[in-house]
Amino acid sequence: MKRPAIAFFLFISFVTTFTVSAQQAPTAPAVREPDDRFKADILVVVAHPDDEGAATPYLARAVDEGKRVAVVYGTRGGSGANEASSENAAALAAIREIEARRACATLGITNVWFLGGKDTASQNVLQSLANWGHGAALEQAVRLVRLTRPEVILTFFPGVFIGENHGDHQAAGVIASEAFDLAGDPAAFPSQVAGPTKRLEPFLENLHPWQPKKIYYFGEGGHDAEFKNSGPSYSVREISKSRKMPYWRIALESFREHETQAKSFLDSLGKMSEAEIEKMATGPDGWADAQTFTLGKSLVPGSMTGDIFEGISSAPAAAAARVVASAPAPAQLSIELGGPWSFYREFCRAHGLDRLPQIAVPEIAVLAPGSLQIPLWLRDGTPDAKDITLSVIMPSGWSVQGGAGRYTLRTGEIAPARIEINLPALPEKSSGPGEPSEVSVRAEAYGQTIGVIKLRVELRKRALPQ
Repeated sequence: MKRPAIAFFLFISFVTTFTVSAQQAPTAPAVREPDDRFKADILVVVAHPDDEGAATPYLARAVDEGKRVAVVYGTRGGSGANEASSENAAALAAIREIEARRACATLGITNVWFLGGKDTASQNVLQSLANWGHGAALEQAVRLVRLTRPEVILTFFPGVFIGENHGDHQAAGVIASEAFDLAGDPAAFPSQVAGPTKRLEPFLENLHPWQPKKIYYFGEGGHDAEFKNSGPSYSVREISKSRKMPYWRIALESFREHETQAKSFLDSLGKMSEAEIEKMATGPDGWADAQTFTLGKSLVPGSMTGDIFEGISSAPAAAAARVVASAPAPAQLSIELGGPWSFYREFCRAHGLDRLPQIAVPEIAVLAPGSLQIPLWLRDGTPDAKDITLSVIMPSGWSVQGGAGRYTLRTGEIAPARIEINLPALPEKSSGPGEPSEVSVRAEAYGQTIGVIKLRVELRKRALPQ
């Protein structure tokens, strides 16, 4: 072929290729929406497998009404007892995870996650948060809120009460409350909401910030008067439209999966009549006639006692405003109850939980015989060093082991103190805890009382470590 012919051929090929390329310009890939398989209307955040039982009558109702429910457990419960078999520790945790998934599945709940915290036998929420790895657990909780995009979060009440006052239960409520505030903030755990920079990105998750609209709490320690009308209430006796049985019965069938924790109780059910089972399940030690919740925070209009989904629409909510209330100015010389109690004062203030009910006198249940620890903060805001003297008023038979006496504080100093009290044994014939007793710690300086700390204490033959 002659050179002019070759040149002409190449020119024609280039023009043809350019024309075809121009006509078939690549289009941008379609924008992919979040995976709807994981969308939840309700996200339940609890501590251990079987803790979902605190809300299962309502969850059965919610599923009956077409709501999508997902459950997050803080731990796998490896420190629990095992009534069903020989496994303990990590092996027990694996079994309890299976039990949790099966229990949820009986309610129609299939999306279940675990934060990876360690089961902590303590009443102190600060110990649980430390043992869970607070930051890592919170990061995972925020990730799961962004993944499931719930409208409502249900969780344990963050507070100290006489009753089953497990620190892990409290930790679940704390982390759920923190995740409620942080999941909608793109500056919180930003790698979760960053898009991929290359194919098969192993670090950046491409989630979207998500703001739940409401958070409700349960498990307020039986303080009916203080918590009255603090949230909605639902009958456990109503009949499920889909299952044709009362909601309490659906909940009980779900609980049957937790054999490691309740084998003897479950075996006893087989010896009871249906009427006896109903009396037990709907009595004071069960779910009672109604299941109640406490409204912690709402970003939509509605009443305190209205339905959990009152005011909620499909429209996304704006991220919760982080307006931290100013702390009240402390007295120049002061004494405060420390430990979990002071933590909750700061926690509620920082997260805008000002509507939560408060009990008049702080309280706790402890093992007797044993010891009671009363953590304190002493503050000197005066221009000079001051001596503060602590004394204790307590029931007969109790004795101070340590912590009372004189403390010298430098100007501007905030110092920790701890009163330790020896507790007597309960009477041999005692079948249960006695009536709570009151302990008072009095702080005096320059001959005057500067503050009195009161604590209601119930002695028990069985109780978690303080």
